[in-house]
Amino acid sequence: MPSSISYTLFTIFSTLLTTSNGAFCEKYTEGIVIKRFEKTTHLHFYFHDIVSGKNPTTARIAGPPNGTAYSFGSTVMIDDPLTEGPEPTSKLVGRAQGMYAIASQRDASLLMVMNFAFMEGTYNGSSISILGRNPVMDDVREMPIVGGSGLFRSAHGYALAHTIAFDFKTGDAIVEYNVHVTYY
Repeated sequence: MPSSISYTLFTIFSTLLTTSNGAFCEKYTEGIVIKRFEKTTHLHFYFHDIVSGKNPTTARIAGPPNGTAYSFGSTVMIDDPLTEGPEPTSKLVGRAQGMYAIASQRDASLLMVMNFAFMEGTYNGSSISILGRNPVMDDVREMPIVGGSGLFRSAHGYALAHTIAFDFKTGDAIVEYNVHVTYY
């Protein structure tokens, strides 16, 4: 008796869920409407990659055993300040956290994997994720935005990088970023 009740309930439930041509599912999905409004923002700031001194913001984590910091395969972890202006003493607006690696045997091209984590103003607590090629000898480089968090959830767009200062002795660099990000 209990098994026949279970079988009957299972049959009724299965019949309700599997109607011809999937109308049950179609009606359900038609009832979900999501309205999204895209916003586009332009962000402008400076990235300070500090390799030298007492408090470097980079650390080499992998690479060829006899290579230099700029050898193919060298990989560097970063926690670089992002500032309003090009001066290192300018107002801190966030941090670039992630890593880059020398990804070319023929030229100075990096693979950038980083988050711009913002700590100021409207975007405080939000971040933008970048993953792309950075041919550092080009005047302006474009890298894709592949996501984000907080206000920048589901972000896409691009970041334009332009090196404004590079010290060949120390490896320290200041890079201007113009970021065009679209998000919901």
